[in-house]
Amino acid sequence: MSSGTMYLDGIACWSPTLVDWDSARAAFRGEAGLLDPPARRPAPELLAPTERRRAPDTVAIALEVAARAVAQAGRTPGELPSVFTSAHGDLAINDYMCATLVNEPMAISPTRFHNSVHNAAAGYWTIGTGCMQASTALTAFLHSFAHGLLEAISQASIEQRPILLVAYDIAACGALACVTASRGMLATALVLNPAPGANSLGTLTWTLQAGPAVPLQPVSAAARSLQENAIADCLPLLECIANPEGDVLLPLGDALALHIHWKAQHA
Repeated sequence: MSSGTMYLDGIACWSPTLVDWDSARAAFRGEAGLLDPPARRPAPELLAPTERRRAPDTVAIALEVAARAVAQAGRTPGELPSVFTSAHGDLAINDYMCATLVNEPMAISPTRFHNSVHNAAAGYWTIGTGCMQASTALTAFLHSFAHGLLEAISQASIEQRPILLVAYDIAACGALACVTASRGMLATALVLNPAPGANSLGTLTWTLQAGPAVPLQPVSAAARSLQENAIADCLPLLECIANPEGDVLLPLGDALALHIHWKAQHA
């Protein structure tokens, strides 16, 4: 399976300066600016109050875009399998844990420890929505979005059912910021469907291409303002989807890339 078509039923985007897909779409098209002052992180309303207070930034932004994309698709969260992808997971918690293990190892917070695992956001999503469908959490460093997209496409194609893709990363901090780069917060979510539906926004025709690929650089000022986030490889596709039609090449590594042709339902 090296090519095919997916239908986009739902999409969401969140950053402190682009708080929903409508504002992001307009900014990526050069029709609007960034939110000033930036927004605070969203509160994941689908969680119980206690869990909501404990949820770290990664969980908050991942669940925000997931809920919005699923709602736009007209789906019930519990019916969709999911793929959650993040280059680094929660770097703030990892920095806390490393520092605590060095200075006072017996003081590790059990709550922060359980939030440090890479599938924490996926776990909170399934708990908050009561979803019993399969969930996948993965990372591929700077190609994490592209690999998450390929994984979601593969699962949807094989199972012949819609799937939720969620991608997110936050800023690096502490000692970890010296060895890995990530700034700000950025999250996006797509609901992909192998079959057309009443809520389909357009088609994503995909092809795997062998050989090296040069990563596309963001075009709009809005996207360029987010390109230092670790999940920024999603930005070329989001810019593409913001327009009626276009092509994007997402590197999966040194020898393989994912080519996407986007065409809006009502261009």
